[in-house]
This record gives sequence, structure tokens and C-alpha cells, in this order.
Amino acid sequence: MSQTAVEIQLQVPSSQLSKTGELQRTSSRSLSPYPDDVFNQIRNNDQNELGNVYQVKTKGKTVLIITAVTLVTGTASMLNGMITVSLPTLAIDLGIGPDLLFWPSSIQALTCGCTLLLSGSIADAIGARYMYLIGTLLQTAFVLGCGLSRNPLEIILFRGLSGIAASFCLPSAVSIITSSFTGHHRNVAFAFMGGGQPAGFIIGLVLGGILTDLANWRVEFYGSSAVTAVTFALNLWGLSTSTSDDLGSTWKQRWHQITHEIDWIGAIISSTCLGLMSYVLVSVTGNVSNIQSPTSIALLATSIALIPTFIFWVGRQERLGKPALIPNSLWRNKVFTVICITVFFSWGAVEALETILTFYFQNVQNLSALQTSIRFLPAAATGILANIVAGSLVHRAPGNVIVVVGLAISCVAPLVMAFAKPTSSYWSSGFVANLLNPIGSDGLFTVANLLITSVFPAKTQGLAGGVFNTVSQIGKSVGLVLVALIAGNITSETRFANKSSPDALMVGYRAAFWFCFALCTSTLALALWGLHRIGKVGHKRE
Repeated sequence: MSQTAVEIQLQVPSSQLSKTGELQRTSSRSLSPYPDDVFNQIRNNDQNELGNVYQVKTKGKTVLIITAVTLVTGTASMLNGMITVSLPTLAIDLGIGPDLLFWPSSIQALTCGCTLLLSGSIADAIGARYMYLIGTLLQTAFVLGCGLSRNPLEIILFRGLSGIAASFCLPSAVSIITSSFTGHHRNVAFAFMGGGQPAGFIIGLVLGGILTDLANWRVEFYGSSAVTAVTFALNLWGLSTSTSDDLGSTWKQRWHQITHEIDWIGAIISSTCLGLMSYVLVSVTGNVSNIQSPTSIALLATSIALIPTFIFWVGRQERLGKPALIPNSLWRNKVFTVICITVFFSWGAVEALETILTFYFQNVQNLSALQTSIRFLPAAATGILANIVAGSLVHRAPGNVIVVVGLAISCVAPLVMAFAKPTSSYWSSGFVANLLNPIGSDGLFTVANLLITSVFPAKTQGLAGGVFNTVSQIGKSVGLVLVALIAGNITSETRFANKSSPDALMVGYRAAFWFCFALCTSTLALALWGLHRIGKVGHKRE
């Protein structure tokens, strides 16, 4: 049987020991006084891991669990793809002005990113399966609400609520995988979960183009709600006896975990900080002068002040031996810190480039929503392939090689578009960009999940999933906001009288493409510097 033996060597202060002598934020894995000497000493700690894993013994259950977690993440990404391509039509129909234009597409990632850490902690307390079911049920209702929206406020509200529902699912999915599989099966599960995101997004782009041109954008939400409802039913049946939730605590013990073993204050501080900062970033997307308003200044100042507040709070919790949301000691580990920053920038660059490409095809080359969506099909193929390859190689090749090669290839995508013109052939520009863009982030997905989840003990795998998804979701939102600001402001300063003309828009889009290229190369440089010692992340032993 394949087993995973990923070992993190962390410097853990004595304050992390609870009164019962158990480590609160580290597992039973060996500790080293060298916090940067990690991931390159892979040992067979199978017994420690197997004690925390409900091993799925049948192929049917394995397929069912992987399908369940892939469907939810894939459906959420599918909806994001749909709204990306249908946003111009949706904005006209609901009367969404320039100041709110990006809110329907960005608010979901913002609310999701702000609540992931808390959702992950709660999932660890009540069980990943229950949190997963609640999330899919709420997602069904809120996505349906999006389709029934009658004005900008309603669509933004329901998109935001659907983001919170998604935050229930994403950390739980990670926890379900780590509690159900070891070894090669875990690698494959993460690869499929990662592949579901680009596949879902591209399928969403294609369906969004078809439905927007031939039917109505509301049908997209109705259909997505129906798919999520089916997924809920599948999860209700398939996950009923397939995860470690059924093997452990009573509800009395789970309630004790919720009230005593979750860092509620830390979660509130971090969520408030991320929420306020994200709100300010999105509010200035339509009009950069909004940053000068008293409200924006006050909210931004408050969010910045909450950063040292959070650091002080979790440091205090560690010193007192109490639960800390993300212990400060984790950030002393260079590899853990670098992988989080790499995920942040990589996801931001991918989301930014996909969004600007959508506007380039529709607003500069005057293509329909359907024609635009078809041009994104290469991204789906390479995204799925990148995850499969990463899942197959992660126990054979060093993790840093997988990450660096993927990121280097993705750097070509925005560079090609930076030299594109309004009349450029799709095959020489858009095709190449779509083909190469997802390779870096999707190859990074499996490696990053294995690294981050291995830092946290088995009982906090939901929180581990929350950390990964918080970093990636906020990265997506920040990337989207920044390219919107760059493209909009550069276009407004051009010499063209008609700022909506293809030539005027192309000036701003080209600046955004160069920004994406700078972001990709910076991420590559960071990975080369900080991840060169990680070695093999997934380890297979027959």
C-alpha cells in the first residue's frame, strides 16, 4: 500500500505545549532546532499518520470521495467562469455602473477569503463532512438567489453570501482528503481537486458564452444551483460513512472543541482585517479617487492596524499555551512562508490575466461572449493536464522542480499578450497565452497543498485547508483589483478622444499584461530562492 511520509522540521517553543503535554499546533512528527531545514528529510512516519487517517479501502469509495470534493470546487469555479464572460451583459441588464462593475465577479472571492480560516477551524471541531454538507446546501440557495436578483445590490449580496458558503466547503474538502487517503491516493486526490478548478472555470466560460448569447445570464445561475443541489445529494449519500468524522467525537466533545479549542478572537481579527482591506481595494477599482474618501482612509487604516494586533494576539496565545489561529512560529519557517507568498502571487497573476484576456477578446477584438469562451478551451486542457502530471510526479521529482518549471512556462503567457495588437491573430497571441497561463498555478496546487497540510497536525487539517485557500482567494481578488486599476487609469490618460475605442483600451490592457508578466517573473524568482531545498513532497512506498 502506498504511504505518504512528508515531515516538517519546525522550531516549536515550549509555550505551544498544552497543560496536558500535547502539542497544539504540531503533530507527533520530529522537531528540529533548524526551522529552515525542512522537507528534505523525508522519513517513513507511516504509523503516526495512519493513526489519524480513516483509510478508504474500496475503489468505489475512493472514486466517490474524489468526485465529491472535485465537484464542489469545480462548480464554484464554473460559476466564476460564467460570470466572467457574461459580466458585460449582466451589468447592462441590472444597471450596474462603472464603480460597481467588478463587484459581482470579485465579491465572492473576497467574502470567501475572509472567512476561510474561521470556517476551517469550525470544520475541525464539528467534522469536515458536516461542514461540507452545510456549505453545499447554502451554496445551492445563494446561487439561486443570484439568478433571481433584480438590481445590483441583490446580485452583489447573494454573490457575497455564496462566497461564505464556499468557505465552508474548501477547507473541509482538504480535510476530507487528508483524513481519507495516504500516499499516492492523497497525491491523486489533491491533483483532481486542483484540476476541477481550471476545468470548472473554462467550462463556465464556454457555457456562459453559449447561455448569454442564446438564452439569458440568469439560466447560468439556475443551472449552477441545480448542479450544486445534485452535489449535495451525492455528498449526503457518499460521505456518510467515508470520513473520519464517523469514527471519533461525540457532539458534546465537538461543542467543547468549538467553545474552547478555536481561537475565536484571532479569527475575528483576521477576518475583519481581510474584509476591510478587500472592500477598500474593490471600491477603488471603478474610480481610483475613492481612495481619498474619508471612509476608505478610515477602513484602510483600521485594516492595517489590525495586522500587528493579530500578530500580538496569536503570539500571546502561543506563550500562554492556548489555541492560536496561525501560530507566529510557523512563519519562521522560510519554506512555509515562501510557499504561501508564491500561491498568493501565482493565483493573482492567473486570475488577472484571464480577466484581462476576456475584456481583450470582447472589447478590443469585438468578439461575442460565445466566441470569447471558445478561445479559453486550451486553458482547460493544460490546466487539467498540469494537475495530473503534478500528482503523478510529486513523489518522484523534487517539489521545487515541479513548481519552478511550471511557473517559468507560465511567464510566457502575459509576455506574448504584451506584444499583441487589436488585429493580432488568435493563434499567435491568445491561444499561446491561454495554453500556458494555468500551468504554473495548477502545478503548484498539489505541491502547495501537500506542504501546507503537512505543517498542521491531523486534528487541524480544516484550518490547513483554510490557510491555503485564504492565500489563493485573496491573491485572486488582489490581482483582479490591481489589473483593473492599471488598465483603467492608463486608458484614461491616453491621447485618444474616445476612451472606449479598441485602440484606447488596448493601451491599458497592454500595461496590465506587462504587470502580469512582472508578477509572474517575481513569483518565479521567489520560488527559485525559497523552495530550492524542499525535495520530494509526496513519498510513495510500496
